[in-house]
Amino acid sequence: MNLSYVIKEGFAGIKRAKLAATTSIISLFIAILLLGILTRVAYNVYVQAMSFKELIEVEVFLFDVDDDTRAHIQETLEQNPLTLEVTYISKDSASAIMREEFGPGVEELVALNFLPASFKVKVDTEAGVDQISNFVSTMLNQRGVDEVKYNEGLLRVMESNLNLFTLMGAGLGILILLAAVILVYNTIRLTIYAKRELIRAMKLVGATNKFIRSPFIVEGILQGFVAGILSVGCIFFIFEFMLPLYLPEMGLLGWPYGDWYILAGAMLGLSLLMGWWGSRLAARKFIAETYISG
Repeated sequence: MNLSYVIKEGFAGIKRAKLAATTSIISLFIAILLLGILTRVAYNVYVQAMSFKELIEVEVFLFDVDDDTRAHIQETLEQNPLTLEVTYISKDSASAIMREEFGPGVEELVALNFLPASFKVKVDTEAGVDQISNFVSTMLNQRGVDEVKYNEGLLRVMESNLNLFTLMGAGLGILILLAAVILVYNTIRLTIYAKRELIRAMKLVGATNKFIRSPFIVEGILQGFVAGILSVGCIFFIFEFMLPLYLPEMGLLGWPYGDWYILAGAMLGLSLLMGWWGSRLAARKFIAETYISG
């Protein structure tokens, strides 16, 4: 196969159907840009949810236990795979915390010495609510544990909303991608229709389907490449120069490891994939139909 011919014909196909190709590129550009923005926003929502989850602690309140029992409870907590950090708060420390938080006027309450000793436990932010609930149930069965508290209701609402947001985002992303593929598909179909007589002639002289399809696939990939470059440039401008003025936390440096090019590479790769896929589907279908109808 002559590679230079295939590439030349791929560019020529875009020139022959300029309006259709431009429409396809713009549509693919908008689709990839929207997916990039959606991905960035989704990641930011996830980070904010995890940051909020880090503030939630499990508090294990104790009976009047001896040192051995307290040490056993602490060891049990530390050995649990969900545990990140365990802090022991004695009765005296609990009284001091109450004085600090509530200020003057609580001395009479503090004098009653009613505050129990406790452990504050930071749990893994990746853990689900059901895992934390099982952890709480396990600790309640420990000798010397009076009560275990954490905001289960709030965590369940947050987890439910995060799951709903993820499903909606994924559904919207799939619809956007399908629309983009269909537009590339139709553009290649129009190009094939315009060259139908040439395709029939090539078939008659023995050209293979692969040889005939290749320029159209290159055309789709070129459309994907142009759309991908435009979308990456646009998202860089939005998140690097526009949004930081109003929402600093939405800047590109907030992306994992500070490497925004991970997102850029994914967008460009996805755009190329959509261009290739749409053109390949159209080329396989309509080249065969052109030959049959001839």
